[in-house]
Amino acid sequence: MGIKVLFLYPNTFGMNMVPPAIAFLSALLKGEGHQVELFDSTYYDLSYGVNSEGIKAEQLNVVPFDLASRGIRMKTSDWREDLCAQAKRFSPDLVAISSTEDMWELGVMLLDCLGDYLTQNSTPVIAGGVFPTFAPDLVLRHPKIDMVCVGEGENALVDLCERLATGKSYDSVTNLWVKMPNGSVKKNPISSPVDINENPTIDLSLFDEQRLYRPMAGRIYKMYPIETHRGCPFTCRFCNSPDQMKLYDKEAGGGFFRKKSMEVVYKELKYLKETLGCEYNYFWADTFLAMNNKEFDEFCEMYSDIKLPFWMQTRAETVTDDKLRRLAEVGLHRISFGIEHGDEEFRKRMLDRRWKNDLIIEALKIPHRYDIQFSLNNITGFPEETRELAMQTVELNRQIEADNANIYSFVPFHGTPLRKVCEDKGLIDSNAIVKALTDRPMLEMPQYPISEIAGLKKCFILYVKLPKDRWDRIRLAEEDSVKGNKIFEELKDEFMDKYFVPPRDNPNAEFPSTADLEYGLANPA
Repeated sequence: MGIKVLFLYPNTFGMNMVPPAIAFLSALLKGEGHQVELFDSTYYDLSYGVNSEGIKAEQLNVVPFDLASRGIRMKTSDWREDLCAQAKRFSPDLVAISSTEDMWELGVMLLDCLGDYLTQNSTPVIAGGVFPTFAPDLVLRHPKIDMVCVGEGENALVDLCERLATGKSYDSVTNLWVKMPNGSVKKNPISSPVDINENPTIDLSLFDEQRLYRPMAGRIYKMYPIETHRGCPFTCRFCNSPDQMKLYDKEAGGGFFRKKSMEVVYKELKYLKETLGCEYNYFWADTFLAMNNKEFDEFCEMYSDIKLPFWMQTRAETVTDDKLRRLAEVGLHRISFGIEHGDEEFRKRMLDRRWKNDLIIEALKIPHRYDIQFSLNNITGFPEETRELAMQTVELNRQIEADNANIYSFVPFHGTPLRKVCEDKGLIDSNAIVKALTDRPMLEMPQYPISEIAGLKKCFILYVKLPKDRWDRIRLAEEDSVKGNKIFEELKDEFMDKYFVPPRDNPNAEFPSTADLEYGLANPA
């Protein structure tokens, strides 16, 4: 006999697409005879994050897009009433919340809304995801959280549900930290990494139809996230992949970085295209081209039968002329490259990214040879960074003809090596929960104040595109003042006149708004 599991997914519009983890966990649980439902907050009008800033969702892209063209509408009902009504109707035996760190406080809002229901029905709550994995003590402080999944959830959740269904104790389930009746926490060991080739095809029936649509270069596509491998072989210090590897090396003897067989990937792609009407594939691997030559050949041969447009992210050092030529032939549409920082020595020392600028510049001449659009992602506000160092990021981006260039504030997420650096330097409290995109820069550093970081973010694309004889004027536009904003508007108009070119696959696109430039967010949205 199965149980009922209600997943909670805290999210705001424009942040995260369909969460693959919930989709394949749902498929696993249904395969074991359990019932699954989802409460996804994405399309509600929430006073949180981007919504609380009063920014329209459509402004989160450099290229505007029309949601109404695909019938996408925000919900008009109250999320609190809908969540409580769903819990009362479905009567779950387990509530499972999956959250990133920047969405955790929204997740707390959802749990608090269900507080009375959870208490009255003694419904256990489990939290999982990257943030609970690396901050389990913080997560367990919430009075309604009964357990945290540290690491992967496949084996743990299946075992937990089986024990709940049979009335057995779950305090020994691997990967779980469990609150005990005496107030202590039992920390169970982590099991070996799962065989991702054995996972079922993701279950997308949980999601509203409109949740499957996503903007890309000014158009809306029915798009799906595809897993080709889990983990990353690189060791960027602002990313959680190195700590994931260390966690599994220590607790489970290694093996966290795994690749899915192309045969399995092909079956998923065929199902998504032929059964669900997929229009565009989104490969969400940290470094898509972390493949050997044999695997790359297998992908190209396999995808030649799919031949839908697709997006990937990878590093410049994984790119060759031959690879991009072959990928373009089978459907590659856009690439996101993480440049991160323009100063070679700082990038090597602080970020553990070791490629030379001249090699990056040469490699990124390749995409446009094959009509592949690409964006550059950069970060500023790192510990020990200065404005002078940050301007080297501007200089490097000026030498690359990207379709988009973006810059973000550094966010010291739990589970990243640079989080520990920030804590050791006294730049952040160990208990602080951080957010991406929606907050101002949060590291107050005497050599690079928050006001300077915010000003450079605001004017980054102007520095990258306008001639250097405009830089003194751009510096004035960085100021958060009436005068500074007026100058910014003037320079924005100058930028539009000289440099805005509608995307090739959406020639009727309109000019971006001021918010587009201020936020400088990347395509895809």
